[in-house]
Order: sequence, then C-alpha cells, then structure tokens
Amino acid sequence: MSNIVAIVGRPNVGKSTLFNRLTGTRKAIVNETAGVTRDRNYGKSDWNGVEFSVIDTGGYATNSEDIFEEEIRKQIMLAIEEADSILFVLDVQHGMTDLDEAVANILRRTNKKIYLVANKADNSELTFAANDFYSVGIGDFVYPISSVNGSGTGDLLDAVVGDFDATVEIDDGDIPRIAFVGRPNVGKSSTVNALVGIDRNIVTDVAGTTRDSIHTRFQKFGHDFIMVDTAGVRKKPKVSEDLEFYSVMRSIRTIESSDVCVLILDATRGVEAQDLSVFDIIIKNRKGAVIMVNKWDLVDKETNTMKEFEDDIKQRIAPFNDVPIIFTSAISKQRLIKVLESAIEVYENRIRKVTTSELNKVMLKAIEAFRPPSAKGKFLRIKYVTQLPTLAPTFAFYCNLPQYIKDSYKRYLENQIRKNWNFTGVPIQIFMRKK
Repeated sequence: MSNIVAIVGRPNVGKSTLFNRLTGTRKAIVNETAGVTRDRNYGKSDWNGVEFSVIDTGGYATNSEDIFEEEIRKQIMLAIEEADSILFVLDVQHGMTDLDEAVANILRRTNKKIYLVANKADNSELTFAANDFYSVGIGDFVYPISSVNGSGTGDLLDAVVGDFDATVEIDDGDIPRIAFVGRPNVGKSSTVNALVGIDRNIVTDVAGTTRDSIHTRFQKFGHDFIMVDTAGVRKKPKVSEDLEFYSVMRSIRTIESSDVCVLILDATRGVEAQDLSVFDIIIKNRKGAVIMVNKWDLVDKETNTMKEFEDDIKQRIAPFNDVPIIFTSAISKQRLIKVLESAIEVYENRIRKVTTSELNKVMLKAIEAFRPPSAKGKFLRIKYVTQLPTLAPTFAFYCNLPQYIKDSYKRYLENQIRKNWNFTGVPIQIFMRKK
C-alpha cells in the first residue's frame, strides 16, 4: 500500500532541506529567502526497507507580498487532505510565531497522523529548547532534528514508518495491473475506450477531463488484466485547480500500485520535460515501462521519421532505454493490440526469476572476461551472484571489497544480464555485498 508523507509549515523553517534529506536528493531548491518553494516536489524515501512518497509544500503565509500566496495555501490544504502522515516543521531558533499557530489551527482540524518536527536543533541547548513546542498540543512527541546535518532524523523516521498502515489492499489475485499515464490530453482515455470497445471513460478536447483513476477489467484476445486510466500529470506550475492537484496525487498513487505503466506521448508535440518526469517516477518505483507514441497518424512522415523519433526518445530517457516504443493512433486503433502485447511481455519480464545456478554459470564467465578494475592496489573478486526475492528484478553480487565496485562496472553487469535474459522494459537493481 502506498504511503504519502507531506511536509508543511510556514516559510523558511527548512522544509525543503528536510525533503532533500529524506529523499537523498537536491531536488528542492534551498535558500535563506522565505517563499522559495511554490510548487510541490514529489520524491521517494526509504527507511529500514519501507518505501514511501514525500511531498514538499510551499510555506504557509498570510498577508504577504507573494502573489502566489493564495495558491500555495490551497495546495497545502490539498496535501494535508491527501497525505497519510504530516510533518509539521517548526524553527526552534525562532520559536513559535503567529504563522506557526495558524498552521497548527488547520492541523488540529484533521484526523491525520501529525509529527511535530523542531528543526534547526543544531546543538544540545537548542535540542532542549525544542521542549517548548509541547505547548502546541499537537502530536504525542516533539522531534528535535537538524535537516542540515541529519541529527534526529532517524528517530523521526522510525516513528513515521512504524505508524504506517500495514493493511494490504485487496487485489484481484495475480492479475496484472497496467496503468496508462502521461500528460493531460495525450489520449489516455481514448486508448482505453478503443481497447474496451465502448466509451468507458469521458473523452473531450479539454485537457484534464479525467479527474480520477478508473479501473477496467480487460478480457479479450486471450488477455486478462486490469487497465487503469489515470488523470494527466501536468507540469506543476500549471496545477492551479484544486481538483487537478488532487488528480496528480492520485496518478502517482496509481503508478505506485501498478505493475506496468504505459507512458503515452503526443507525437505532434514530441518528448517534453514533463514526460521525462513521469518516466522518472515510473523508474523510481521500479515499475515496468512501455512508451506509446499516440497520434502518429497526425505526423507528416518521411523515410526515417519513425527511426529518428525513436532514437530521440531513447536518448532522452538514457541510461535506461531498454523500453518498448510503439507508434500508435487511438482513433484509428493502429497498433493498439501491440501495446497490450508489449505490456504483458514487460509484466512477464518483471516477474521473471533466474535460477542461481544459471546466473552463476553465465555471469561468472562474463566477470572473468572483464574483471572489475583494482582499487588502491587491491584486486576485486566477485565470487557469487543470486537474484533476490523481490517484486522487481534485483540481483546481489558477493565480492571481497564491495565498496570499491564502481557504477560503471555495475552498468556492465546489468548489460550482461539484459544480454542473456529478457528484462526489456524493467529497471534492474544491482547490489554489491560482502562475501
């Protein structure tokens, strides 16, 4: 089950720094100037093997000079509504302010799990001063942390993941779940309707017609799976409507709970930055991926148009470009069955298990042919490899000095795996472990 954690608070309390700390990225802009974050940032975090999504929101403010103030407040309210847990961040160096109290009043009206985070507790004196926030009366405990150096974040994350709902969503047995995702108005609903043969979903020329994720059981042409038509994931500066932001979050939840995602592109517009963002979300969640280039009938074609378009896509999504790319038209139903066949093949690749004996027979020969380069005068020896029992393909290589194996050699190992076994459309994880 997907879990979403929202980070809220007034401006300049360190929300974006905490977001970067939890996701292990520098995705959110950090600056001493208040109000830098206006749009939501989405990221994945992992603590003790438990994965969850993190949302960084803009700073809550009233009567400021920021023209985006009202929109920021709307999105904070929606993040609070949709999230499973909320990190209420306060600045221990400045203490409680009127804006903090305004945020607290909003949080008192929600039944979500709230964690009171006293940020910027960079020394023992400030850690002790964090106890003053117990007067807020929210949450069971105050967590003094420093987002900059990471102190205290371990205790906070222990509490957050420990309180996650462990309920498993009811699934339709082992039936694959295939989600159709992409920007608004690329033809997601038209594709589902064409495949089902009825107008199951509303289709208009207005971007963002689909507000929620719609599930359809597909049992035709020898296939049996769940198709999910999702709302369009729109470029965040354009997410100004309440329902639209809600739709974006539901789409992200759908990606997290699916097996294979069909990313639909608009052939008349090419590959855009938001397409790459959606693809990045799919890969970060280690889902199978198929790229469907829709509206191909509207493109003026020459001899190498399709080849050039495909090469451009692979270049843009590199380094993971072992993905099926199908050029279609939802209106004329051109190659739509090919999309389904590719999605089912990717699903089978995702659940493929390679025996340990077969892995070692092939991979140890590949390692012998191209050994990992020595580090600090020490020879690196990989002795054994096995596939781990995970939902997505994950391989563990046991060696004498795993910390010296470089990413370039891991890519070589991944390429050898893909060369010998069909894992097209599926991201592969490789771990180096101590023998």
